[in-house]
Amino acid sequence: MYTILKKELLNSNEIYLMEIHAPWIALGGQPGQFVIVIPHDKGERVPLTICDIHPERESIDIVYQVVGDSTRRLSLMVEGERLYSIVGPLGCRSELLAIPEEERQNMRLLFVAGGVGIAPVYPQVKWAYSLGIPTDVIIGARNKELLFFEDKMRKVCNNLYIMTDDGSYGEKGLVTEKIKSLCTNSEGSYASPYSHCVAIGPLPMMKFVSLLTKEIGLKTIVSMNCMMVDGTGMCGACRVTVGRKVKFTCVDGPEFDGHQVDFDEAGRRLKTPDAQRYRIATVGDDAPSGHRCNLSQAVAQAVTRQKPQEQDPLERARNFDEVSFGFTPEQAVAEARRCLHCKKPMCVTQCPVSIKIPDFIAAVAREDFAEAARIIAEDSSLPAVCGRVCPQENQCEGSCILGHKGEPIAIGALERFVADWKREQKSDFSEYSDYSENSERKKVAIIGSGPSGLTCAGDLAKKGYHVTIFEALHHAGGVLVYGIPEFRLPKQKVVEPEIANLRHLGVEIKTNVIVGKSITIDDLFDREGYKAVYIASGAGLPKFMGIPGETLVGVISANELLTRTNLMHGYDKTYDTPIYLGRRVAVIGGGNVAMDAARTAKRLGSDVTVIYRREEADMPARREEVHHAKEEGIQFNFLTNPVEFVDDGKGNVCGMRCVRMAMGEKDEKGRRKFTVVEGSEFDMEIDTVVVALGTSPNPLIKTTTPGLDTEPWGGLKADANGQTTRPGVFAGGDAVTGAATVILAMGAGRVAAKAIDEYLSRN
Repeated sequence: MYTILKKELLNSNEIYLMEIHAPWIALGGQPGQFVIVIPHDKGERVPLTICDIHPERESIDIVYQVVGDSTRRLSLMVEGERLYSIVGPLGCRSELLAIPEEERQNMRLLFVAGGVGIAPVYPQVKWAYSLGIPTDVIIGARNKELLFFEDKMRKVCNNLYIMTDDGSYGEKGLVTEKIKSLCTNSEGSYASPYSHCVAIGPLPMMKFVSLLTKEIGLKTIVSMNCMMVDGTGMCGACRVTVGRKVKFTCVDGPEFDGHQVDFDEAGRRLKTPDAQRYRIATVGDDAPSGHRCNLSQAVAQAVTRQKPQEQDPLERARNFDEVSFGFTPEQAVAEARRCLHCKKPMCVTQCPVSIKIPDFIAAVAREDFAEAARIIAEDSSLPAVCGRVCPQENQCEGSCILGHKGEPIAIGALERFVADWKREQKSDFSEYSDYSENSERKKVAIIGSGPSGLTCAGDLAKKGYHVTIFEALHHAGGVLVYGIPEFRLPKQKVVEPEIANLRHLGVEIKTNVIVGKSITIDDLFDREGYKAVYIASGAGLPKFMGIPGETLVGVISANELLTRTNLMHGYDKTYDTPIYLGRRVAVIGGGNVAMDAARTAKRLGSDVTVIYRREEADMPARREEVHHAKEEGIQFNFLTNPVEFVDDGKGNVCGMRCVRMAMGEKDEKGRRKFTVVEGSEFDMEIDTVVVALGTSPNPLIKTTTPGLDTEPWGGLKADANGQTTRPGVFAGGDAVTGAATVILAMGAGRVAAKAIDEYLSRN
């Protein structure tokens, strides 16, 4: 009972539809009646009009708008959950249903709806249509984005007229203007073709419709459901004066004669703070329509984005401890409750692994962290990693509607919080898998244990395959271990537990195996019995500039610096790994790897300057990383490009010869071109140069695997599903696309896992 069978966000004004399993109400409910919903055991009683009835499913539809604590909690509930209570049907059925059948033969109805009032109008229109009564409907809204039920309404009426304040859809104007045009004859006089008018919507709209129809002489019914609080009449807050008599909306209504209602008195009652807390806000100061800019209001109600605590910049610049402490439980819940739960959540479509973001955020908002973890685990094998290093501002958070007029939901920080909470409970995400040991499982080999390989392995293991990862280094994790610094992604605390989760799924990880040297792909098939191979070897070969002096001592790649520091713990004096950086270090590049290298060099004691040939706004690095780098004292030299590294006469670098750059017009990809400023050459004194200009795939696998085609730049050729030019061999991530982000590599791993499963099912 009371299970939520369906939930849908209808528009950006936080208006939701819910289908609820309620057999008794479905059996006896009629158009015009309402129910009392209590979302949870401590929730308020929320009166909501029945929008539709489904006897065959023993369910009803309700439509509500988020205006207070209980409706907010209601909006956070998901399909499958149960409401604490739902009581009904209550109130009187629509007056139209009481009209004798013989009178219905001459009826022609006009319905006028606005805002949430569109919902209670629908069942009455549907009823009239089922009896063959001619029916026209006028829907009013400020703009197209605030409309809902248009398609449903068109199916059950003779004519549907859309009126928008801004003219963005349908006709421009108020609903009253359309009523005038429909009820005016060729001579310019009022002559209504309708027998009855039903108006439901914002109070000002119903008032002005009633004033007009009274002048026309058209009987009008209005619904005062906006007055209801308790739903039984016992609180008396639903009082409304009708024909100089006090009526109780919950008992006597909710429908009354619009020509008799004292709308001004009702408006005053609805403006009290207590009424505004409980009821749907149907009073607007933008009369006569009552419509308002809903997105601005929603953003204003969404409060300020939570900010996780961080280490002090001066302190953290001297250590390798994680910069951000992450959300507290209180912060996570507060941030989750900012979510608007959009009808079309772009955050999900922009997530390369399609995490059900609104669902897990809703669980966090309910303080059900275990459920949030379960939801994330359906789509991500590395949530603690993604929550820390994914460029959310360009993906899920970048598409958040709150970001249009305010700050987006901190999706990454919430994902991190859930993953960290789960880990602290001494449990892992593998418990959500259906994995079981089976000696008959087909074997799949994964080459590389970076994010793409780990993701593919996890998805295949959950499907029952025997998965083995072959890793060239002595530690699994790929770029997560050797490329991303400890202060952004702790290895023992975060990466190792994520990898342990895969081992719990049955994934076998073999380190120190260089495919192409230790063993070939042909060996994996012919000798080891693997039925499919996924190449996720990444793009580990660093690129250099090709300018004079590049072979001088002291000119190194970011890969070298980061591998020595991260994988080999060069920053830790108890390890034997040597790292030498001079006092003055220049890092060339503007991406995330450049920021990682610069911030690492700073922690190793150097004065660091980042050299970038474009402007700051053009940097591909995450804004957060650039901000952190500046806080830590790293200098930036924009519109600057090295043309030569200077020799000190002993084979060591001692400086850089640079030129200034100027930005020009955009190229065919939309990025601005740049040119050298004539006569701008200058020298910089430098002790160490770190080149962070990207990486390319290692050619080892392609040169040892017959039938494996590659792109001219070195990447493996693969289709959209990861299938290479050799049957049974799939590839994805940086090995195919070139250097990209962790989450994009994970997305490729998920796609490949699905393709491999389909391939092995056929073979």
